[in-house]
Amino acid sequence: MAETNPTADGGDGLHVVLGAGPAGTTLAEELARRGHPVRLVNRTGEGGPVAGVERRKGDVGSPEGALAAVEGASVVHHCVNVAYQHQVEVLPGVQEAVLEAAARVGARLVVLDTLYPYGETGGEVMTEETPWRATSAKGRMRAELDRRYLEAHRSGRVPVTLGRAADFTGPRVLNSTLGAAVFPGALTGGEVLAFGDIDLPHSYSDIRDVAAGLAVLAERPESDGRVWHLPVAPARTTREIHRLIEEQAGRPLNVTVLDETRPFGPFDRTFMDSYAEMFYQHTEPQIMDSTAFEEAFAVRPHTLEDTVRATLDWYRNLPPNGS
Repeated sequence: MAETNPTADGGDGLHVVLGAGPAGTTLAEELARRGHPVRLVNRTGEGGPVAGVERRKGDVGSPEGALAAVEGASVVHHCVNVAYQHQVEVLPGVQEAVLEAAARVGARLVVLDTLYPYGETGGEVMTEETPWRATSAKGRMRAELDRRYLEAHRSGRVPVTLGRAADFTGPRVLNSTLGAAVFPGALTGGEVLAFGDIDLPHSYSDIRDVAAGLAVLAERPESDGRVWHLPVAPARTTREIHRLIEEQAGRPLNVTVLDETRPFGPFDRTFMDSYAEMFYQHTEPQIMDSTAFEEAFAVRPHTLEDTVRATLDWYRNLPPNGS
């Protein structure tokens, strides 16, 4: 039987963020800014200081490690990811360990999710009502994880809410199609990489909006038991976003467009081979709608102009080793 945590309503209790990548770190920072006590957990316990945040080493791939990581939590934020080629094999085990740990300590669980369960949409605008039609291995895996999360909520095992995001961009984001493959070249005149048809509308989630959205879900227990689309700016074509970058960087972009998956720049053969099944995201429109979240919680996303400005500023100040 779970121990009931009296502050597990998202109030003043401890928020434990699992995963210290761009999303987890930005979320920890956002939660601390909102006045919550925050613990940020990753496998090494290492990383730059985040004001008001305790860092802890922990491996949530095992039940014991996950339980130790979330000790004392009122809200657990699952932002863990693994190497792309290992996701299908590894993430289900992480899910079960985190669910059991959250149940044991009586915490609510806020999960960072992707658009993968929808699969190919033929350009249909994706809302929370869009059917889950994924045919890729990663998409089917993500859909199955989400079914298990929602079942854990319905059964009373753990209160769960899921926040879905589109492709990340923004400060701290490196491993994205609108990350380190784009902004360093935009600033230096070097090569800028793009995938597929760059004249199709494509949603990109500012990592700051991802963090703010997850923080809102953590503070609002009435959000539990369903999927939400985290706030995202209206979709534009990737070419239009390139023009925004050119305007703010003050130089034209030297763009190379890949119409198929092959090793290039920061994306090696292992990654690209694993990514091939998801390449449809760049050959049909990827339009994510966050109206439901925005209307329910009165939260608006950053404009793409502001996202580009903040991202360029962050990359300008990035140390040469990228850390």
